[in-house]
Amino acid sequence: MIRLEYLTSKNYDAARAIHREDIPFAWVDGPETLMELTEYGLSHACIGHTYLVREGTSPIGLILLGEAIPWETDPPEMQGVPFYRLMGFVIDNRYRSRGIGGQVLEMVIDRIYQEYGVRPIALGVHKDNHRAAHFYEKHGFRKTNVMEGNDYYFLRYPERH
Repeated sequence: MIRLEYLTSKNYDAARAIHREDIPFAWVDGPETLMELTEYGLSHACIGHTYLVREGTSPIGLILLGEAIPWETDPPEMQGVPFYRLMGFVIDNRYRSRGIGGQVLEMVIDRIYQEYGVRPIALGVHKDNHRAAHFYEKHGFRKTNVMEGNDYYFLRYPERH
């Protein structure tokens, strides 16, 4: 059973134990960066959360979805529009290819939408991370031609209800 819990100093060591040796930190931020971003968000009253993902008691993933602080490199269609930024999403390499990543992504989006409201979501995918690009496209994200460093922006607009 998949369970989400907020990333805190108490479960930080569990987050650091996630097996992700095959994913360079240049592609996906690690727990250190996510903890810093989480602390920044909490101290500046930003909306959103960073989650440690567990299957049973085992830590198997990390994901941050929260209020986007504007960057100069944001796609033009996102400038002046409130949106969420997804960062640091990784699933332990021993738990991949089981559908867990998609389940976690949709669970987190649903929780953030319920708690804070519906907004578009932006994320960056390293230009060489074709597997992640395919994953996000499968989950409704659209690749843009806009880059931030070596990452292409992907955008997901909420379905109209």
